[in-house]
Amino acid sequence: MSGMFDSILFRIFNFLPGILIGLTVHEYCHAFAAFKLGDNTARDMGRLTFNPIKHIDPIGFLFLIFAGFGWAKPVQFYPGNLRNPRRDKAIIAAAGPLSNLVLVLIFTAIIRIWFLFMIRSYYNGNEELFSLLQSPVIDTFINLTFYATMINLGLFVFNLLPIPPLDGSHIVFSSLNLRPETEYRIMRIGAPLLIIIIVAQNILNITILPILPFIEWMLGILMPF
Repeated sequence: MSGMFDSILFRIFNFLPGILIGLTVHEYCHAFAAFKLGDNTARDMGRLTFNPIKHIDPIGFLFLIFAGFGWAKPVQFYPGNLRNPRRDKAIIAAAGPLSNLVLVLIFTAIIRIWFLFMIRSYYNGNEELFSLLQSPVIDTFINLTFYATMINLGLFVFNLLPIPPLDGSHIVFSSLNLRPETEYRIMRIGAPLLIIIIVAQNILNITILPILPFIEWMLGILMPF
């Protein structure tokens, strides 16, 4: 029981900052893209903000912390207000995952700069700087930044999967130009299918969606050290 409690505390402390930042920026970018493309629905609903409370779905948020997958409140928009609905729906869908990729690059740059200063201070014999870079505060910050990198890589990859209701499915639907009723039928079975796949992976300990191997591969490229 104590081990489970420690695991929960570990998840909350280490994953919470990355989840809050990743989800908030993701949903804000959906809303911002829709606003710039001619639809004010998300703005009028208060979604054009970096306030995480406006974007977080409580149940989906708890799932993210304790189950490793979850969801935020979907950003709503009215296609009839868009200048080019077919193209713009794909842009709005892609804006969220791409924002997570940008965050990954920012977090990676921070860690690489820290590592570079660590190496230089060590080889230059600058013990004061080397000690500072290993201080508890900076060490905690770098650890949280690393976890935030992993989380946002996961959000980027996961949301680009072409399974409804994920962003990748909206991008695919826009390219296929499906009839609304056909798209609606596919959307109805998408969410249950996604949950079944995730549950099956966890229970059967098999890899159906190779998200974690891809994250590890990307981290190996971004942070080979």
